[in-house]
Amino acid sequence: MARLRQDEIREKVTAFFKAQLDQYLDRLNRYGMSKNALADAREEMLDHDCMVDLEGVNEQYLPITRFKSKTEVSDADWNDSLPRISLELRKGRRDMLRRVLEAAERLERYSYDDPPVFAPAAPAPTLPASSTLGAAVDDFIAEHSRQWASKTIGQNRAYLNILVEYFGPDRLLATITKQDASEVKKVLQALPSSRNTKPKLKAMPLMQVIKEPGHKKIAAKTINSHIQMFKMFFDWAERHGYAPHTLFEGMKVKKDKASESERKPFSAEQARLIYTELTQNPSGLVRKDSHKWGMLLGMFTGARLNEICQLDIADVQQEGDTWFLNITDEGDDTKSVKSEAGRRKVPLHSQLVRLGFLEFVDSRRNGTRLFPDYSYSANGGYGRNLGRWCNESFLPKLGIKQPGLVFHSLRHTVVTRLGQANVPEPIIQCIVGHARSGVTQEVYLREGYTLDQLSEAIGRFKV
Repeated sequence: MARLRQDEIREKVTAFFKAQLDQYLDRLNRYGMSKNALADAREEMLDHDCMVDLEGVNEQYLPITRFKSKTEVSDADWNDSLPRISLELRKGRRDMLRRVLEAAERLERYSYDDPPVFAPAAPAPTLPASSTLGAAVDDFIAEHSRQWASKTIGQNRAYLNILVEYFGPDRLLATITKQDASEVKKVLQALPSSRNTKPKLKAMPLMQVIKEPGHKKIAAKTINSHIQMFKMFFDWAERHGYAPHTLFEGMKVKKDKASESERKPFSAEQARLIYTELTQNPSGLVRKDSHKWGMLLGMFTGARLNEICQLDIADVQQEGDTWFLNITDEGDDTKSVKSEAGRRKVPLHSQLVRLGFLEFVDSRRNGTRLFPDYSYSANGGYGRNLGRWCNESFLPKLGIKQPGLVFHSLRHTVVTRLGQANVPEPIIQCIVGHARSGVTQEVYLREGYTLDQLSEAIGRFKV
């Protein structure tokens, strides 16, 4: 039997969201809410409505960790009360957002007969106005670490550490304003790109290092990566009751003038030259099977360099008549994927089969890894050797090495050519391991597309 009665669940949900509602209404009364914030609240409310109808245990948008902590619900009580407690928490969040939206709408007009929009709210001493920055960042990283690769966790933690270093870990999120966010943006624009590599800069506090002259600043793309992570964090914090508002909306900087070194796809002529050299080897540049098939897999799947080089023989699988790569981090502890979306099945292009890839796989059956000559390094995974051969030997000797043309350009080429072949963007995202977004993709098409659908799409790629 469930440990929590229905009336107990409802009491706890009511108390939890009543405290949040009081904070929202107080802020709305003092500052108002931007159109973007209201649009986000309305969209989330509609998402909750959709997921209530599904009646499943879905944790998206739910402040589960904070709810259990603030209402003293144990993990055992939570698990024993599923799915009812999850559904009630979702209803509570949905209806709290509805109240906020109703109050915001009333503020858009004057009525001389209506009662006041805001009734004085009693303080809720058991639920603080907001969490400390350090604690919220820890919870945010912990929640998302299940979907992120270890390298991504480290990168995003480094981004958020800028906030912690600037404000201090004990700063309450509710006290961080838009003006504060603007100051953080200025700090990012002054941040040296070599802060984490030069010992002298590494040892300096943040506000001192940005004043050091003579150092190249981080690129606009890197600034925007920080700001995107800050926004994602504050969006999460607001949804989960850690903060009364979101920040960093619309604060990205303009991109730098297109750099010559920015990665780009190969032209049709360059792709055909690469294909001819890999399959016929007229110049004698391809001396290893691992170089040939590693490059061809990149050309016909759009997979990332490390995803290809870490493949096990067992990762080449068949389902029905379709052969595919099972890109996963399962198996060796050193295997990794960039994100949850990186775990995927990528059908083999018919050209790979025709060229003899399956026979190559059979020739490696005595071992475990498909490319055992690619060694592992903590920084580059398994892809360093193939990347260096491609970028420093193969492309230059072919006469097509240019700034921005590297192994990763094979991935750009696949995405570009599939888009030009009218393959829908969500299917391209499934093939190359990008996260799909939106209610339709995240809720109703959560299982993704079938192998047949992906195979038909990837078959549209032509060299």
